[in-house]
Amino acid sequence: MECFSLVSGKPGQKWGSHGAADWDWPEACGHIHSHLHITGGPDAPAPALDFSLPTGPCAMAVLGNLLQVDLDNMSYSLYKLQNRYGDVFSLQMAWKPMIVINGLKAMKEMLLTCGEDTADRPPVPIFEYLGVKPGSQGVVLAPYGPEWREQRRFSVSTLRNFGLGKKSLEDWVIKEARHLCDAFTAQAGQPINPNPMLNKSTCNVISSLIFARRFEYEDPYLIRMLKALEQSLTEVSGLIPEVLNAFPILLRIPRLADKALQGQKSFIAILDNLLTENRTTWDPVQAPRNLTDAFLAEIEKAKGNPESSFNDENLRMVVRDLFGAGMLTTSTTLSWALLLMILHPDVQRRVQQEIDEVIGQVRHPEMADQAHMPYTNAVIHEVQRFGDIVPVNLPRITSHDIEVQDFLIPKGTILLPNMSSMLKDETVWEKPLRFHPEHFLDAQGHFVKPEAFMPFSAGRRSCLGEALARMELFLFFTCLLQRFSFSVPDGQPRPSNSGVYGILVAPSPYQLCAVIRDQGH
Repeated sequence: MECFSLVSGKPGQKWGSHGAADWDWPEACGHIHSHLHITGGPDAPAPALDFSLPTGPCAMAVLGNLLQVDLDNMSYSLYKLQNRYGDVFSLQMAWKPMIVINGLKAMKEMLLTCGEDTADRPPVPIFEYLGVKPGSQGVVLAPYGPEWREQRRFSVSTLRNFGLGKKSLEDWVIKEARHLCDAFTAQAGQPINPNPMLNKSTCNVISSLIFARRFEYEDPYLIRMLKALEQSLTEVSGLIPEVLNAFPILLRIPRLADKALQGQKSFIAILDNLLTENRTTWDPVQAPRNLTDAFLAEIEKAKGNPESSFNDENLRMVVRDLFGAGMLTTSTTLSWALLLMILHPDVQRRVQQEIDEVIGQVRHPEMADQAHMPYTNAVIHEVQRFGDIVPVNLPRITSHDIEVQDFLIPKGTILLPNMSSMLKDETVWEKPLRFHPEHFLDAQGHFVKPEAFMPFSAGRRSCLGEALARMELFLFFTCLLQRFSFSVPDGQPRPSNSGVYGILVAPSPYQLCAVIRDQGH
């Protein structure tokens, strides 16, 4: 039979004599690897249940499937494997065996039906090296337990208290949208890369929540912070971090880890400076000005309580989580939105027509307008689906034995949720590989949201900043299209709609031209 290459998708060398051709070797090897490795290896105690584990591609010694998977486009590698092995299959990344979950039915079983037993996180050596440890694990990487519950509850309630779902936060976002439009106005009619301005605007929203501070777009400190954040995210995706996580002994080599994770350390140092500055002006007698003040108040309350997760190290991790998860995700989605508008001017005109009819060109858009703008809402959702910026979620680990798609999966198994498998499912979406806003509209033009649309995940680990992200996407997008028409700059080729894969999937680099709309339009 054939060995299967995940990078090329082409058949490899055929197996030789002695009846080898009678076997489907990738499936047979995958079945053996599943039983030997996922349950702990050949010397592990016999499991209490007769586990029926999924098959997968044949793994190499030591490296497993690490060199077979295209880590620069992992979602496509997983797509090909899903077609070969089904919605639930095994994969081994060096010493680390895991099970990949695909498709709506399997994902719902994992995230919702078995949500309590699949909400835990496996340890990640590179983050442990950076200071993620018991008592200072933040929210995103924290294991599912009392510390995670305490920090998620605090983050959600504090975001709510500082305006999430209230008019105050909406006012902040609208104000920042005006600054963003002013920045575009200053470069109107010229070919521009929109990404730096989008990054600065979304960074200011998060900074307002965490530090009650807004930066001017040309502030060198803001520019340095964004550069460090972008570099830090590139350092935790691709082959190098996978190798470091698979062989954590490499982190002990002098200067190797510091060089590989330089952006992470630089970004943490910048956050430390901002936290120190905030602490020097904090008055515990006064009402909290921001999330950092609220956390400092909890640290004071928790003094003498060794069980509390409120401490200085965890404050740093929570703030890092909110910046990392809440800033570039939104700005990257907005970058996809503007790219798709210049590639689909007919869609852009329909959005602008709806803006003109519902809002006009005088007053600023508000969240209350969203319910009256089904086409614009559909376009934003389709941008999220098509852009698919987080195709593969962070891994989970089972805290108890579970069953998914008739497979009995033992406690301690790493699970990899392939969210892209739902956003590009050809059984759900009429044109899964094309930008098609009608995916979110019924025959009468009303907004509808298919169940397979889960860009923020679901269950206990769903994105805690989902409501903020939705607000930013709607208000920034409508403010921009209310004031400008966007197009491909004269003399430039039509940009590609393919993505660049890292920890996020960003559009390929492009430029656009923003033209101020006439008031009569």
